[in-house]
Amino acid sequence: MNNIIKNFKTSELSDTKFVHPVKISYNQNGKDKLWEAVKSFDSVAILIYHEEKDAFLVVKQFRPPVYLNDTSKVCTYELCAGIVDKDTTYAIIAQEEIDEECGYKVPIENIEKITSFYTNVGVSGGKQTLYFARINESMKAHEGGGIHDEEIETMLLPVSEFREFIYDESKAKTPGLMFSFFWFLDNYRK
Repeated sequence: MNNIIKNFKTSELSDTKFVHPVKISYNQNGKDKLWEAVKSFDSVAILIYHEEKDAFLVVKQFRPPVYLNDTSKVCTYELCAGIVDKDTTYAIIAQEEIDEECGYKVPIENIEKITSFYTNVGVSGGKQTLYFARINESMKAHEGGGIHDEEIETMLLPVSEFREFIYDESKAKTPGLMFSFFWFLDNYRK
């Protein structure tokens, strides 16, 4: 991915679309407390396994919040994912994200729920539901890359190389990505 980042600035949020900063006040065990948080959408993420290539299909993209905290990390490596912002099943949202980001048309019956968990618990506490999908080249419909102005690249990571990849601190990765690789080993490579 050839990312050239210019004019990177921060400013106060006032009119937001996807995240809503809030101040929370509460009483815990008789003591008044304050917390700053962000109200956001829940999400889905999908571990995609390419059967013919014995590889995981991961997405690579620029994430401004990561760059804000570490300018050496221009891209992150993630599971295919998306926010839950419409009234349909999470599995259908997962199916749509695989198509939009990765370019594969996966039948809904090939998308298996793994579990759900909470992400970024100190700031947003959003719930993410994790899925698993197997793909092969017969499902390839287009190049993917996301919709609108998303700039998403896909990368095949051979299963045999995943351990080296997750411990490579030069690459920004999400905990869900790393967890899902171990889930795969427990469930498909016993």
